[in-house]
Amino acid sequence: MSISPDEKFSQIYDQYIEKIYRFVYLKVNSREIAEDIASRVFLSGWESYRKQPERIKNIGAFLYQTARNMVTDHYRNKGRTKLVSSEFIPQIIDDRTNLHEKAVVNSDIEIVRSALQKLNQDYQDVLIWHYLEDMQVAEISEVLHKPPGTIRVMIHRGLNALRDELGQES
Repeated sequence: MSISPDEKFSQIYDQYIEKIYRFVYLKVNSREIAEDIASRVFLSGWESYRKQPERIKNIGAFLYQTARNMVTDHYRNKGRTKLVSSEFIPQIIDDRTNLHEKAVVNSDIEIVRSALQKLNQDYQDVLIWHYLEDMQVAEISEVLHKPPGTIRVMIHRGLNALRDELGQES
């Protein structure tokens, strides 16, 4: 029994909606805007998939690239500064941590978030994808259409730029 294109894309949607939404939210720091952009990413993805599914070699890379382009368009149209939300930073505080320690950790997360938003878009994206989304270098390579070696260099330079920003913040 063959699966219909509608059912296949529904599975793709289920697999990627949280990841795409989280990526967009980290970039725009607004639930409403992130929901709108994520919806448009999947609408665009569905239209492309429906017309020529064979042209999309890696649907995940295609959706992330579409999301990245839509976030760029959002800022181009709005002229706002880019923000990275700390809401999706992995939880590193357990329930036994006292209030003072929680405040210190939250302050540290905010400092990292602030420094991250000062980096250029490429560095923000590769660091978010690699460290928060747990994407492999090869996956990021497909999203950005760049060789894996270039992605490794971007991650290294992005971390150095983040370290530099963090050094300036202290």
